[in-house]
Amino acid sequence: MAEKISIIVPTFHEAENLPHLLQRISAALDSSKIVWEVIVVDDDSQDETIQVCESLAQSHPLTLIVRTEERGLASAVVTGMKAAHSDYLLCMDADLSHPPEAIPAMIESFSDGKTDFVIGSRYVEGGSTDDDWGVFRWLNSIIATGLVKPLTSAKDPMAGFFALRRSDFQAAYETLDPVGYKIGLELIVKCNCQKVAEVPIHFSDRQFGESKLSFKEQLNYLRHLTKLYDFKWPEATRFVRFGMVGFSGVFINLAALAVLLEFSMLAPVAMAVAIWIAMSWNFLLNREVTFHDRTTTNIGSEYVRFCMASLTGAALNWSVATLLWTTVPMFADSPTIAGLVGIVAGMFANFTLCRRFVFFEKEQNGTQQQEPLKKERSRFSAGS
Repeated sequence: MAEKISIIVPTFHEAENLPHLLQRISAALDSSKIVWEVIVVDDDSQDETIQVCESLAQSHPLTLIVRTEERGLASAVVTGMKAAHSDYLLCMDADLSHPPEAIPAMIESFSDGKTDFVIGSRYVEGGSTDDDWGVFRWLNSIIATGLVKPLTSAKDPMAGFFALRRSDFQAAYETLDPVGYKIGLELIVKCNCQKVAEVPIHFSDRQFGESKLSFKEQLNYLRHLTKLYDFKWPEATRFVRFGMVGFSGVFINLAALAVLLEFSMLAPVAMAVAIWIAMSWNFLLNREVTFHDRTTTNIGSEYVRFCMASLTGAALNWSVATLLWTTVPMFADSPTIAGLVGIVAGMFANFTLCRRFVFFEKEQNGTQQQEPLKKERSRFSAGS
């Protein structure tokens, strides 16, 4: 039985590349048993994309979706996948950097019945890139890939050339929150893909047009990573952010104390005020960073409860450290170690109190519905 695939191609000013891409896809697949279609999702390019696709649709199974409001590669891919009806969904760039000749091998990887996700990979044995990649581009790729190691064991998880079953996409669709370019990584995580296969490819530099990668997209990637870690380990990442906020409060405390002492404030009073300033800093930062999904409009009540939680954590910190120092022989000569244990105990207590009594988890009213797609214009569809 022939496999059916929908090839999603997100575009923005890629009119020059599309005829070459369709020609190569057709040459790679027409002699195979694969039934295919191409869905081009364009972000309202002000070039000849519409006219080019209209011409290509006369001889190829091509559908063009023009998005007039929403922007971004990742969300464009989701739009195309939602419009697809084939058994398998495959995403590739329009700039000819991904070889269509690898598509049959990628789809064949699903034949074992266990593979969840397939990547056209630069970094497995047999994979390669053009020789003119500079040191910065290599370093950028290595760092970006290293940051996702806890999320997946794939060697090229940042690839934009990948395939998955439509059923897996549909099961995870409502959890998707695409940011920037790396939608493949999001699908691996949120579709809970356990077995990722990688087919070696040669990654070529684009032949026409300009690269869309920018510093803004690199920042979007970091934002995206944060969301994915939150999704996979929500409370662990929340605790890490809580600890980072607390660490920043140490510096705020010391800076405030130095300033207050410079203005000749009595030391005991300066210490108390500095602690209050640091506590307020921690509250505001935790409210915006750590518990941003749990805040209410009653900031005054939250602030009072946060101060009470912080004082409780401080009291536990002092109690544990003092108890260890005075009653446990191994800590008698190591008050610093006892103090560190107290700090950890106090931080866990403070975090738990903040989760349960300061920033309440919001109740869900019914099943959340995915927002409808923004205005799109499906221009035409043709088949061969």
